[in-house]
Amino acid sequence: MNLKKLNVKSYTWTMIVLLFLGLSSFNALFAQAQEIRWLRVGSLHSWFSNFGSELEIGRTGRATEQQDGLRWPAEFSFQDCQVGKSMWIGTTNYQDRDLEQVVPHKVASVGVRNADPVNEVIPIEFKMMGRFAAPTVIVDGNRASDNILNDIVDEIDPDLKADRIIINKLHSTIGITITRKMMAFAQPNHDNYFIYEYVFKNTGIIDANGTTDPKTLTDVVFHFQYGYATGSEAFKRGWAPTNNISWGRNTVNQVIGQDPADLDFEFRAEYSWYGPHSQSAVDDWGAPNPQDGRLAGVQYMGNVTLHADKSTTDKSDDPLQPFTTQFIGADTGPQSFNQFDTDLMTRKYEVMSAGHPELTHAEEVGNGFANLFGTDAGGFNQGQGFGPYTMEPGDSIRIVLAEGVSGISRLKSKDVGKNWFDGTNLALPNGSTTNDADEYKRLWVQTGEDSILQTFRRAVRNFNANFDIPQAPPPPDVFEVKSGGDRITLTWSNSAESWPIFNGYRIYRAEARPDTFYTLIFETDKSNLVNSFDDTTPRRGFDYYYYIQSVDDGSTNDAHPGVPMTSSKFYTITNSPAFLRRPSETSLSEIRVVPNPFHIRARDLQFGKGAEDRIAFFGLPPKCTIRIYTERGDLVETIEHTDGSGDELWNSLTSSGQVIVSGLYVVHFQVTEDVVDPETGQLKVRRGESAFRKFIVVR
Repeated sequence: MNLKKLNVKSYTWTMIVLLFLGLSSFNALFAQAQEIRWLRVGSLHSWFSNFGSELEIGRTGRATEQQDGLRWPAEFSFQDCQVGKSMWIGTTNYQDRDLEQVVPHKVASVGVRNADPVNEVIPIEFKMMGRFAAPTVIVDGNRASDNILNDIVDEIDPDLKADRIIINKLHSTIGITITRKMMAFAQPNHDNYFIYEYVFKNTGIIDANGTTDPKTLTDVVFHFQYGYATGSEAFKRGWAPTNNISWGRNTVNQVIGQDPADLDFEFRAEYSWYGPHSQSAVDDWGAPNPQDGRLAGVQYMGNVTLHADKSTTDKSDDPLQPFTTQFIGADTGPQSFNQFDTDLMTRKYEVMSAGHPELTHAEEVGNGFANLFGTDAGGFNQGQGFGPYTMEPGDSIRIVLAEGVSGISRLKSKDVGKNWFDGTNLALPNGSTTNDADEYKRLWVQTGEDSILQTFRRAVRNFNANFDIPQAPPPPDVFEVKSGGDRITLTWSNSAESWPIFNGYRIYRAEARPDTFYTLIFETDKSNLVNSFDDTTPRRGFDYYYYIQSVDDGSTNDAHPGVPMTSSKFYTITNSPAFLRRPSETSLSEIRVVPNPFHIRARDLQFGKGAEDRIAFFGLPPKCTIRIYTERGDLVETIEHTDGSGDELWNSLTSSGQVIVSGLYVVHFQVTEDVVDPETGQLKVRRGESAFRKFIVVR
């Protein structure tokens, strides 16, 4: 490209600016152009970009979040299975007016790692629609839901068939306008997959200003790439065999349904799983923690083709699509973007139109280690190409996919990991038993393959029903939790009770942290319907998290007839703790420190996980200043107790943010407001009075 071209192309001007400003400035410009929406109404959560595809490290820019998106099961931390994706659109013999020549291949691309949202694939619309807005969730007077930031609905339509739909529209410099819709369902039988509907229309529009360059496009191919990886929890918590599991060096990719003439043909799908890593010190199926057996890599993730137009004039489904299912090197594949590099575009188009490999990636790996297969340090991505199509001006092509994640449940994986570690209770999925703990773990993890195929079947059934599946009941539109002195009170609105087959509510509770297992603590049906509940069983000093579900009568359950369906827990799950707040005391003699002594070996038993370093001061006056000193009199921390309760919780941190060390500590409590007996009006404690307590820390 000559200097004259450099002077007129904003794309190239951007590249020049980057040379002067550096990568950080580019990231800032990139972030300003990108918008993000989340689908998080079911057990699968993921983010979506207005760029038309979700780039690797594209949401936060932090390499530590290389696995980011496709979180399942989403209520637990570090369950991300997505690394990066791409959408490439290619055609042949294209008269490129910028290059002033016919190029053999023209490719407009976004992803896996790069995008030009100004000059190559240009976002013009991005919004989310919902059947109803996220409920208002309140804990102790404050909004307390992740949905405040991550479930932003732009338009409400109670007649939507999906619970949430993101609509993303883009122009491309190839002259094809893309409209993609991402659908999420909160119905419990369909909440672990998304449905993507793409409509590619030859509008001839080549920029954000609506400039047109209409032409007939030949041999058009629409190509998608999926970089999957599981085992994020093993990496984040420190027991992964190596960090390259976080970008999928050991991911195994399988493809089925390439030939509809096969006797066992059911559908066209791709799916991936955590392949055992050669550097693991133990049998690595499921990414187990060698110290306790906890499994971190049980997910199977992938996509199924639901529909692909045969041509622009024949809108029936073409069972031969996708016609390309090549796996692609995450690093050595043509992953760069530059629509003015003719050699690069040709290499991209060759990948997009390469057809089916003789062997799938999974077949190539066989019983070996995926991380040792091939020479690509980034591992291998799934790839699928649809086409080739001839598209005259005004023509369109529709492609519909579903993407999901499944596997053995979190609870089952916990049990399997423990049994493997202990070498006991080795009952196999088929009901038989074994003495081989590694075989036991492997066979249970591999049942995830059946689970992802079942997920695909449900997505196919949903699509074939035109999305007219039974809907789950809506949640209450207000859910409020209030900490109290001897109970935690929960109240909720009656908005869900107008649902035609509504039959009651269920309330679940977790202790100490929100990303753990929840226990059913209350349920009510239409025969004894209430809209409040007093939880009187919490333990003082512990944090509690809740969610409420509406329940129907089970008459429309499409997968388990007669079993009641519930609203999604993710609508009402609280992200701030409630806890017992005992009334304040009117005597300084009631003050005590708990636990005393504090012993590090018992900290998990004291206030639970998530609060391992907590020390509590109980029996306080309504308002006082708490000063904590070392035995020799050095001030460690000052706490102003002002909430009027009898409790104050401290996380054992000094004023400089350091965890306190072993030793004897002295606490000075000084009253900052007169204390009056509420019944008699008698003055009990004067402002300025004080008391001392001692406690011991053993670390």
